[in-house]
Amino acid sequence: MDNELGRLLREVSEGLVAPEAALSRIVTKFEDLQFAKVDLDRPSRTGFPEAIYSLGKTPDQIAEIAQSLARAGQTVLATKASEEAFEAVRALLPNAEYSETASTIVVRAPNAPRLSGRVAVLTGGTSDLPVAEEAAVTAESYGAEVKRMWDVGVAGVHRLLSQRDEIDDATVLIAVAGMEGALPSVVSGLTEAPVIAVPTSVGYGASFNGLAALLAMLNSCAPGVAVVNIDNGFGAGFMAAQICRLATTAK
Repeated sequence: MDNELGRLLREVSEGLVAPEAALSRIVTKFEDLQFAKVDLDRPSRTGFPEAIYSLGKTPDQIAEIAQSLARAGQTVLATKASEEAFEAVRALLPNAEYSETASTIVVRAPNAPRLSGRVAVLTGGTSDLPVAEEAAVTAESYGAEVKRMWDVGVAGVHRLLSQRDEIDDATVLIAVAGMEGALPSVVSGLTEAPVIAVPTSVGYGASFNGLAALLAMLNSCAPGVAVVNIDNGFGAGFMAAQICRLATTAK
C-alpha cells in the first residue's frame, strides 16, 4: 500500500487522522466540471490516472479534463483523439504530444514514475498499427519501456522468429492481430511471459469486423493468453503497465 491511500490508512491507524476526515478525503477527491467529474483519486486506488476516452466529447471538453488532470500533477492520456482535440489541449498545455497513428494525446507529468520490465508490442500486419500504437503509447505514458515489433504475422513466421531475443527479453507481450487472429497463440508458445491478445477489426467479410479474431484468441490452445476487446489497444497497454508496476513494487 505504498501510495496515497495506503499512507492515509496508516495515518488513521496511528491516530493522526480522524476516520471522518479520512472518509471525506477519500470520497470527495474529484473535480466537478459539470459535464464531467474528473476522478483525481484514481492513482491512489489503481496506480494510474484516469484516461480520457475522446469519442463523443468536444475538443473543449477534452481540453478542460486534460487541464484538470495536469493541474493535479497527473499524466494526461486521451485516446481516440482528433487533431482538433489536440490543438485545443495544446492551447492549455503546450507540452502536449500527439500521435497521428495512435490518435492519442499525452501530457507527461514531471514526476511520472518509471516502471521495471519491458513491454513488447507485436502486430500481425501493418494494418494493425493504429491499435498497436495505441497500446504502446498507453504503456509508455504510464511509465513502461516499450519495444515495438511490427508486421511479424504468422503468414511469414520466420519474421516472428527473427525477433526471438526481443520476445525472450519481455516482461509482458501484447500481440495485435486481425484476420484469423493466430499471432497470440504462436507468441505464447515461445515465451514464459504473459501475452495480452488484441483482436483488430482488420480483415475481409468473414472476419466480421474482428469477431473472428476475438473468438480465435478466446479459444487459444496456448496457455498464458489474456484477451481484451476488439481494437482495444488502450486496455492492453494499461494491463501491460499494471503487470510492470506490480513487478516494480515487488522488488
